[in-house]
Amino acid sequence: MSELPQSVLFCCDHNSVRSPMAEGIMKKFYGTGTYVQSAGVKTDMEIDGFSISVCQEIGVELSRHRSRSFDDMERWGDDLSSFDLVVALSPASQRRALELTRFFHLDVEYWPIMDPTGLGESREAKLDCYRQTRDQIIGHLTKRWGSASQAQ
Repeated sequence: MSELPQSVLFCCDHNSVRSPMAEGIMKKFYGTGTYVQSAGVKTDMEIDGFSISVCQEIGVELSRHRSRSFDDMERWGDDLSSFDLVVALSPASQRRALELTRFFHLDVEYWPIMDPTGLGESREAKLDCYRQTRDQIIGHLTKRWGSASQAQ
């Protein structure tokens, strides 16, 4: 367990499932003391409805999330070099984050988080898969920075 960084960027493939979940959960657990954003390698998808649902179950609001990519961030003037930590949640986003370390000094961590899209046959089975992903994220967050109650 370590001290919270000043800024964290979570990234995954499309910024529609894992990284928005991580962003929202971190903000809920650890408050506003850390600047938290998320991005995807691509932004060809909007926020996933199952992600919204399973995060609502724990009081995390994702319905207003707008997907964005690393390229969008750069175009909009977000300084990627200002993040203290980039947490990659997929192999493709880890590769992209490591490419950025050639230009910026960034600490990059890889958290292997399951991609729940396409898993499960029924609505309830799909929700269970998304809950597993949500709970994996929570597990990594609390292992890294302690429980939400310890941080406040």
